[in-house]
Amino acid sequence: MRISTLMGTSILLAFGAAAAHADETPAADPAVTAHAERLAIGTCGTCHGVRGVSQQPKYPRLAAQNPGYLAAQLRAFRGQQRGDPDAIGYMWGMSASLEDPTIDALAAYYAAQPAGTPLRSGDAAAVARGRDIYEKGVEASGVPACSACHGPDAHGIADFPRLAGQHAQYVMKQLASFQNNMRNVAVMHGVATGLKTEEMGAVAAFIETLP
Repeated sequence: MRISTLMGTSILLAFGAAAAHADETPAADPAVTAHAERLAIGTCGTCHGVRGVSQQPKYPRLAAQNPGYLAAQLRAFRGQQRGDPDAIGYMWGMSASLEDPTIDALAAYYAAQPAGTPLRSGDAAAVARGRDIYEKGVEASGVPACSACHGPDAHGIADFPRLAGQHAQYVMKQLASFQNNMRNVAVMHGVATGLKTEEMGAVAAFIETLP
């Protein structure tokens, strides 16, 4: 069995349990939901856009993102478990006072927002190369297909994040963080380490064009 296949299988097994319990989340308190919406629009919206469609390539688009992933990241920011520079500089402080119900309500708010219009800024050759890597991986480097966890449409599977329409600049920044272990995620460290800079750029260019 290829290394890439083993990696893809490991990823799916690791998150299977979380997906199995997704339907056990209790109904949100309307007051908490309203508070989370005010936070999203009045505070988070400064960087991410009032409906989660950031127009600034430095900041990720959150609209239509998988709620389990968003909630997990907010808890990681709050617990100071994400060490990439923007996490330390912005999100550690922003998330410090968030309680679990508010985190879950914020995640639900963004998940319910329509995805923004895809960006079309990539070089055609780079986009084509990125599609090939996304769909097939890089067998020679043991890199699995991104679609194994993020889905053929890049909308994410279970609690794996949606990538479709994400800013290429942000995707590149996060891949570099995985590569350098500033974001300590073993599977993604292995993937990013196996990719050359130009391959990461191609994948990011392709992802940015997806609806």
